[in-house]
Amino acid sequence: MFITRHTRLGDVELRDRLWVLYRRAYANNPLHPFTELVNRSEFDDCLLNSTNRVWVVWEEDRPMVMTLISTDITSTRWLNPDYFRTHFAERMRKGLVHYVMWVVVDPDVELRGANIALAKEALAAEAQDGALLVFDLPETHQPNDAGGAAALMLRMARMVGEADLLPLSSQRFFALDFAPNQRGQGDVTADNLKEAMGTPAT
Repeated sequence: MFITRHTRLGDVELRDRLWVLYRRAYANNPLHPFTELVNRSEFDDCLLNSTNRVWVVWEEDRPMVMTLISTDITSTRWLNPDYFRTHFAERMRKGLVHYVMWVVVDPDVELRGANIALAKEALAAEAQDGALLVFDLPETHQPNDAGGAAALMLRMARMVGEADLLPLSSQRFFALDFAPNQRGQGDVTADNLKEAMGTPAT
């Protein structure tokens, strides 16, 4: 096992291989309603962006794990720079708000510490910069502010330097169901929704 680091990854064949890994990692995921999956053009743009850091863990000639960290969050479409300019003005001014855009793992490989090795390499660079490293997690991996994958990230960060975990925000998903005749048992109804909101059911 070995780790490579890339910036502005111009090798088309390597990008093709990493695209296959990326797609495999996101395939058949029924656990969360939201996907941050980018299309191929966006993927290539991310790997060609010189402000992004790409780390890959290899088993012989097979990519097993990949992470991409943006060191310029104004170039991403997921974070709101104004939020960070307001709450972390000095870090933004110095270009030290970074974002873990993705961590993908081949679902068919046995990691055997590959994720820890990758974290040590990638997080060491962030610790050396003194970055505010932002990441987000689905509820399946992080049901609340304590524990979960965030606590694991903090433990890995503390292997390479001093770090604190700052909960920034959370996001919940809702749906309006306009097909009441197709509801299954236990689905939300207009009456129990009114009850939940404190309005008497009719």
